[in-house]
Amino acid sequence: MKKLSLLGLTALLGACQSIQPAAKTSLDGEVFYLQRIALPPDATLSVSLQDVSLADAPAAVLDEQKGQIKGQVPLPFHLSYDPAQVKPGHRYSVSARIEVDGKLLFITTENHAVQLDGSDPQPLKIRVNAVR
Repeated sequence: MKKLSLLGLTALLGACQSIQPAAKTSLDGEVFYLQRIALPPDATLSVSLQDVSLADAPAAVLDEQKGQIKGQVPLPFHLSYDPAQVKPGHRYSVSARIEVDGKLLFITTENHAVQLDGSDPQPLKIRVNAVR
């Protein structure tokens, strides 16, 4: 009985060791704007990687970076995603927004498409435009 238990435990531990977390891939880039103004010290940046394939449904977010801005433009960002989430034939895009106290100051107004196949230029340059 001991040998059977030991054999079962060994097999279980071996199976656990073969399970590895999925390798993450990343996109690095910078958010910038053309206006010659400084951001307030309490401004926040939000950058997201989204699956925008379905026109009549909300975009599925693969990763998002949010936080208080340190410094001025260009603002660096780092997005990680699991390559297993990338589906053939789907379209992916990066978008960004800058807010102060929940009020939108800048947002992307153009589609910043990414392929997620290793061919995307890095760092990505994401331009945001002022909201009036």
